[in-house]
Amino acid sequence: MYKKNPDIKPFEKKVYLASPTMHGDEIKFVEEAYETNWMSTVGENINEVEKIAAKKSGMKHAVGLCNCTSALHLCVKLAGERLYGRPAISHGALEGKRVFCSDMTFDATLNPVVYEGGIPVFIDTEADSWNMDPVALEKAFELYPDVKLVISAELYGFPGRMDLIKKICEKHGALLIEDAAEALGASINGHQCGSFGDYSAISFNGNKIITGSAGGCLLTNNIEDANHARKWSTQSRENAPWYQHEEVGYNYRMSNVIAGVIRGQYSHLEEHIAQKKAVYERYEKGLNGLPVKMNPITEGTKPNYWLSALIIDKDAMCKQVRDDSKAVYVPEKGKSCPTEILEAIASINAEGRPIWKPMHMQPMYRMHECIGRDGSIRCRTNAYIAGGVEDVGADIFERGCCLPSDNKMTPEQQDKIIEVIRRCFE
Repeated sequence: MYKKNPDIKPFEKKVYLASPTMHGDEIKFVEEAYETNWMSTVGENINEVEKIAAKKSGMKHAVGLCNCTSALHLCVKLAGERLYGRPAISHGALEGKRVFCSDMTFDATLNPVVYEGGIPVFIDTEADSWNMDPVALEKAFELYPDVKLVISAELYGFPGRMDLIKKICEKHGALLIEDAAEALGASINGHQCGSFGDYSAISFNGNKIITGSAGGCLLTNNIEDANHARKWSTQSRENAPWYQHEEVGYNYRMSNVIAGVIRGQYSHLEEHIAQKKAVYERYEKGLNGLPVKMNPITEGTKPNYWLSALIIDKDAMCKQVRDDSKAVYVPEKGKSCPTEILEAIASINAEGRPIWKPMHMQPMYRMHECIGRDGSIRCRTNAYIAGGVEDVGADIFERGCCLPSDNKMTPEQQDKIIEVIRRCFE
């Protein structure tokens, strides 16, 4: 038992960070796939999910795929071939090309760049939005004016200035890939997240705002690109009576069974957003008076509130040290840190998580450049920072954590979690 909570009884049933919420509509479409025997990667459920996803996201076309990572991969491949032409079979579409990427995100955002032979260059995070910093992106284009592709993610369903990032890309003749995996249903100035990219990707993973247990969609306004992505996703089979292949393909198509779950979930998207918003607002009210702030909401945006997170004020941080797999801290009266808060939450059988560790801090990407809003270039070995202004992404990772945000969490359960967090600062 965490030492500050000896009198707080743990939940009998675990309170998750974010878990699927089923309603019953989903099974109807799954049974339809079963009864009609469309148990493969074709069928009415996939067709309907593609129609619904495109309409909801404000794009003309959607391609149903097995997950969001495959959608991002095909976004990158489409962008690379549009920019540089079809590569030799032994090379990727971005071979040797730099690509500007979000720094504070899940690695699926940018791993497809590496799949296609590209070189990720990270853009630091904006403190006011926790998303890609448009000022740093402009500086990056000054340093590397030949870059023609940007991949920007929207963190935890709280979008930043993707509209400005789009304008910057247009100014420099670059394509934009929007990773809206976490932001389905969120909007910027009335425009849905997923509609800003030349190519965009959304996720239906098991913990997302709506889910199929897996699945994702590639979004585009270009029918030729949509058809090409769909062809790639089915092993690039040509229109011939035998199996004819003229380019590399992938086994990326969405299952018609999973599509049935997603089809049944879509009608509950707004309901889930309202529930997640209520969770965020209860945290905001319940933690009032502590030296913490919740996820920032950028002016003109409407989040989907997928994950509620907090950041501790700098002067209220106790000492905390992390290596690549462990963290330790020194308790201090009136102060706390993410490690302590997460341990406290876990002690009552609830699940929190650290903020995404920035990509330029990851072992596999430590030697890649990260560009700050003053144009400074930093890269890491095992040392901390080499020059430039504050490393915003590293600072948010140091001081922030994600809180239990399950939309099935009761107010009473959340009150107990809030009490545990408050005790960390005693």
